[in-house]
Formats: sequence, C-alpha cells, structure tokens
Amino acid sequence: MRPDTPAEHITEAERLLRTAVRYPEDREPLLLQAAAHLELAGERARAATLYDDLLTAEDVPSEDPHLVKALKAANLWEYGHEAEARAIIDGLRVAAPRAAGPWTIAAETLEAHDELEAAHDLFSTALTLLLTPGEEVPYATQSLLTGRHRVRRLRGSDHDDWDRLADTLHTAEVPLDELHDPKRLWSLGSSDPGELKAEITRLRAELGVYRTALSRPFPVAVLHWPEDELAELLAAYPALAAEYPDHPGHLTAVETALRDLHAAGTANLGIVTGTIPSYEAFAASEATTPADPNLLPLYATTLAARGRALPWPPARSAACWCGSGDVYRECHGAG
Repeated sequence: MRPDTPAEHITEAERLLRTAVRYPEDREPLLLQAAAHLELAGERARAATLYDDLLTAEDVPSEDPHLVKALKAANLWEYGHEAEARAIIDGLRVAAPRAAGPWTIAAETLEAHDELEAAHDLFSTALTLLLTPGEEVPYATQSLLTGRHRVRRLRGSDHDDWDRLADTLHTAEVPLDELHDPKRLWSLGSSDPGELKAEITRLRAELGVYRTALSRPFPVAVLHWPEDELAELLAAYPALAAEYPDHPGHLTAVETALRDLHAAGTANLGIVTGTIPSYEAFAASEATTPADPNLLPLYATTLAARGRALPWPPARSAACWCGSGDVYRECHGAG
C-alpha cells in the first residue's frame, strides 16, 4: 500500500534513507524520494535539510542540481520562505536547464501561489528551449505543455499552437479544455443534477490521468550494456551469451525493443545502463546468481526506480544514447 498518514510517510522516508546508505551510487534519487515523503508528512524543514545536503556535498556533487533546487524552492515557499524560493526560481531561469523537470516544478510552484503571469512565462520559456519543431514531444516535456494550457485557460487566453499540441497529446476521455475550465469551481456549488453529473465525469477523467502517472512513476526501461561492460559480463557469466550474441546486436535490440514498446502505446520509456559491480551487488541482494537471465529485467526495473533511466527517445539532434558520440538521428535514430 502507498503511504497515507504522516507517520507512514516518515517511516517510508526513513527506509529510503537507510537504503541510500546501502547503495551510495543511488544516493541522490533515494534522498529526493525521502524528501518528498517528509514534505507529505509535514516535515518540511527536515526535507529542506536533505535538499541542502545534496547541493552542498563536496565529495559527491549533485547529479541534477537544477532539479534539486527546483524542489527546494517549492518546499521553501510552502513553509514561509517565499523570498528565497523566488530567488532560486530566478536562478533556474538564468541557468536554463535542458531538462523538463526543473522547469515544470518551478512553474507549478508559481502557479500554486497564483503567480499566473510568471508561471506562464516560465512554461513558455522552457518549451521554447526544449521543443524542436517537427520532432516528437518527449514524455517529460508533455507536462510543460499541459501546465501551460492550464494556466492559459485560467488567464482566459485564446488557444495557440502549443495549446493545440497539448490537446492532441491528451488521451483522457474529457478534453483538456474541460479539465482546465476555470468555471468548473462554480459547478461544485450547483444544485443542477446535470452540472453535478458532468463534474463527476470530469473528476473521474482527471483522477484517471493522475492514477496513470502514479502507476508509472519511473520509465519502462530497457537495459543497455556499454561494450567493455558487456565483454566483462559475458566473460564472467557465459550463460548470458544467449541474451547478448554481440555488442552491435545488443544495441540494435535495445532500440528495437523501445520502438516496439512505443508503437504499442507505452509512454514514459527509458534506457538504463548496467555496470558489473552494480549488477553483482543487485544479484547478491536478491540472493541469486548473476548468471540467471531472469534477473536482467528486474535489474533494469530497479535501476529505473532509482532514477537511473535516460528518457527515450532523445531529440534527434542530441547525442545518441549508445555513447557513440554521434547525434541520434545519424546513429540509432536513423530510419
């Protein structure tokens, strides 16, 4: 069961903190999850301490300091540190991170505090930076389109091209225009059965979207082995040779698997990169041998759950996920 009460959230946070000690290579994503549970438990000052620890640790620099800063700003604003939160958000705008997460969190923080103009500007700035015309919208970036659509409806703005793109990507039964209609609040006080029934339908659709997101909090990930790691893996565990005939074939199989999942309608896809020490430690934790091929998909899922997944597909003009140094469109994105 998901934690529900403050005590349960604190218990889960403590578990994650203990896990971070056991798996120092996954310290950052585990501490971020722990901080989220502490916020839900009302322990915002303690959550802020975790964010500070991640940002100030000199021996282990933060893997995604922009994301940590955005989460810190959102948390600070909620317990009375508005000026510091605004300063952090201003800093993120100047830093212009190339990932959607920090932008989404910062813009939604402004929106939550009725800073609609500033939120709209931040959503728009992020989309201008991250979206390439004519390319598929990455899963993580879709939240920016949805958030901007919501804010524009609250402001009474007419639809533009990005709003229409958000409508296209929205898959729930009730359209975004209805879900984001600012007049919805009026229907909650209505005695008209028709209006109340329509609102129940909209709420069910919105709940369905949230449940879908919660049911897949991390990407469906395919496991990738760099060439040297794969050679070492097969030398140590020859029984896995049936899974990986050769490295070029392995890379092709990764891309093919992701394209097949995408064609089947699976959203939020990613790639996780394996290492021998991590894989052997995982096998030991599962009390099984690394030579067991059934362990491979479980290892991939665990890495994804720890925040190790690289979103797929990358932008066609970005570096390919395989590490070749070529851009994606000229490497595994070709064809």
